[in-house]
Amino acid sequence: MVATVNVQQAVGGSDGSPGTYNNVTASTRLQTKDQFEPADTSYPIPIPTSGFKYSYWIHVCLDLGGTFTQINNVRFYSDGAIGWNFGTGGELRRGNRDSGDHGCPMSSEYDLATGTEADTGDSVEDETDGHGFYNAQTTPTADVASDTEASPAIIDSTDHTSAGKTKAVVLQCKVANDAVQGEQADETLSFKYDEI
Repeated sequence: MVATVNVQQAVGGSDGSPGTYNNVTASTRLQTKDQFEPADTSYPIPIPTSGFKYSYWIHVCLDLGGTFTQINNVRFYSDGAIGWNFGTGGELRRGNRDSGDHGCPMSSEYDLATGTEADTGDSVEDETDGHGFYNAQTTPTADVASDTEASPAIIDSTDHTSAGKTKAVVLQCKVANDAVQGEQADETLSFKYDEI
């Protein structure tokens, strides 16, 4: 027997208590609203006249089930070349810790995404309104394009021996005033893990 593993995105709820976990079966979408609606294009990230605008951050974890002895070493990576046009200084980024796992413990550190709906999310890095698990770090975010299969981000090194959720990668788009308007091409982001 083997584990049954689903990729899930959490939305809603309150700090430290995720609302709903949604299976990401094909895709998700970074938007200016805290929702899981991959087909909804009603909440794009506007191109700012100056500075940056952001998507609402999202928490994406693995849901572990089935029969397994142990799952650990959960890693996250891209193909190394996010093809979206974010403009100068823009990026697809993830929450980053100065040491240890980069993943957010969902049952204790989940932080409800905030911002101004249909305009901009709050930056993960914001000292006041940012993500509380990351915003006090020396380097609170990292460019997802730097996470590759050869050098992935360590999301969760915990030894999971029963069904449950892993720590989550926290993702956010940062868009500059010279970004190119329009829906961007799909990008593939991956998890890998060790199983006994």
